[in-house]
Amino acid sequence: MRPPILRRLLRRVAPVAVCGLLAVLGARPAPAVAAPAAPAATGLQQVTGFGSNPGGLQMFAYTPDGVPAGAPLVVALHGCTQSASAYFTGSGWSKYADLWGFDVVFPQTTPANNALSCFGWFDPAESTRGRGEAASVVQMVEYAKQTYGSDGRRVYVTGLSAGGGMTADLLAAYPDVFAGGSVASGLPAQCATSQAAASGCQTGPQKLSPAQWGDKVRGSYPGWTGPWPRVAIWQGTSDRTVSPANATALRDQWTDVWGIGQTPSGTGSLPGGTTRSVYEDASGRSAVETFSVSGMGHGLPVNPGSGADQCGATGAYFLNTVCSAYHTGVFWGLDRDAPGGGSGLPAPTGLKVTGVTDSGASLAWDAVTGAASYTVYRDGAEVATTPSVSFTDTGLTAGTSYRYSVAAADSSGAAGAGSSAVTATTTGGTAPARCFTATNYAHVTAGRAHISGGHAYANGSGQDMGLYNVFVTHTLRESPAGHFVIADSGCQAGSS
Repeated sequence: MRPPILRRLLRRVAPVAVCGLLAVLGARPAPAVAAPAAPAATGLQQVTGFGSNPGGLQMFAYTPDGVPAGAPLVVALHGCTQSASAYFTGSGWSKYADLWGFDVVFPQTTPANNALSCFGWFDPAESTRGRGEAASVVQMVEYAKQTYGSDGRRVYVTGLSAGGGMTADLLAAYPDVFAGGSVASGLPAQCATSQAAASGCQTGPQKLSPAQWGDKVRGSYPGWTGPWPRVAIWQGTSDRTVSPANATALRDQWTDVWGIGQTPSGTGSLPGGTTRSVYEDASGRSAVETFSVSGMGHGLPVNPGSGADQCGATGAYFLNTVCSAYHTGVFWGLDRDAPGGGSGLPAPTGLKVTGVTDSGASLAWDAVTGAASYTVYRDGAEVATTPSVSFTDTGLTAGTSYRYSVAAADSSGAAGAGSSAVTATTTGGTAPARCFTATNYAHVTAGRAHISGGHAYANGSGQDMGLYNVFVTHTLRESPAGHFVIADSGCQAGSS
C-alpha cells in the first residue's frame, strides 16, 4: 500500500496536475470520476490474493477452456478512464486467446491510485523494477505461472496510452520476465520520471539520440545483457494526444537496445492505411516492428468483424482501422501455438528461405511423418496448401519483408502445430542486402566502417566493432546501401 502522505498528495494534485495530463493519457475531463465497476464481461474473472500488491492494482484474468499448461501469457494494460472490462471487450485479445490458446491477464488501476485511473508510467515509485504498480503486474505474472501453468519463456505485455507507457517501462525494468511487448499510442521507457515532465513527453519527447534512449532501458535493469524483448509499436499519424514523435523515439530506443540500425529491413502495407516496418536483428529475425496508421487519432487500432485478421469493438479510444491484436500476436508468434485441430501432428522443422526475387519467395522444410499436406502461412494468414515440402509464393511486392510459417495436415485436412517463422525480403524496391566478412582494418579500408578513439564503428548503424586492427574479424550486413550492421551469428542476403 502507498504511504498515507503519497495518497494525500495524489488526491491533492489530481484536480490540476492529473487533468493537465489528459492530453498525455487520452482521458476526457468529467465532473467526477467514479471507480470502474467490476467487470461484467463474460469469462473475465477477478483474482485476489495474487501477492503483496505494492501498487494497489486489481487483477482480472481471461482463461479460455481447454488452454493447456505451458501456454503463452499476455498481459493487457488499459488506457486512462478505462477498466479491465472495457479493454477485454474492445481490444480483441480475447478472440485470439480462444483461437490460438493462451491466457490473458488484465491489470486494473483505480482512482485510488490516480484520479483518472491511469497507470503511473511517469512515476519512478510505480514504474521501476521492484516498485509499485510495475511490481504488482509482475506478481500477477508469477501467479499465472503457478496457477495456470503459463510458460515463463512466453510472457508478453501490451498497453494503450498510459498503459502503453507502462508497457515500455515494464519491458525495460523486467526483460527477464517479458519476451515481447506492444506499445499503442504510448511513450518510450522512462520518458518522464515526474508528473511535471509527463506533458512534455506527450507533445514531443526529448530529442535524444538512439543511444541515449537505449541507455534509459539499459539503466532500468543494470547488468542485464539480453535477450531483449521483441517490441511492436503502434501509432496513428493524426494523434493529437500523444505525438507521433513518440513512436520514432520508441523505435530508436529499442533498435538501439538490440544493436541494430534505425533503417528498416523492409516495409509492407496492412489494412486501414497501415504501414508496417520491420527491423531485423543480426540473424535476420524481426526484433522491432512499427505500425503507422495513416490518419488515425489517439487510440488502439481495432477492426470488428469475423475475419481471421479482424477483432475488437469500436468505442472511446478503440478506433476502426486494423486489428492490432492480430498483427501483434503474429509478430510474437502466438499463432504458432494454436491448437492443432485434433491432428496431433508435430510442427515441421528446418523451414528456410531458399530464394527470393522481386515478386516471389521460395521455401523448403523437413517432411513430417503422417502428413498428407502442408499449409503455408504468410504473415499469419493461410496462402496455400501443398503436398510437397517446398513452396514458392508469388505476386509479392518488391523490397518487402514477409513472415512465413508452415503446419503439417493429416488426410482430413486438420493442421497440426505451426513451425517457427522465417522472414523473406523480396529484392527490388531497395537494394538487396549484401554480406561482407573481413577484419576491422579491411572493413574501414573498404568504406564499410570508420575509426573513432581506436575502435572501428559500422557505417550507418554506428555499432562498435572493437579495436581497429587486422586481428578482429566481423561479418557486416548491408541493407540499404551504405547502412551496415554486425551479423556475426549468420548473414543471408535478402532473406533469413
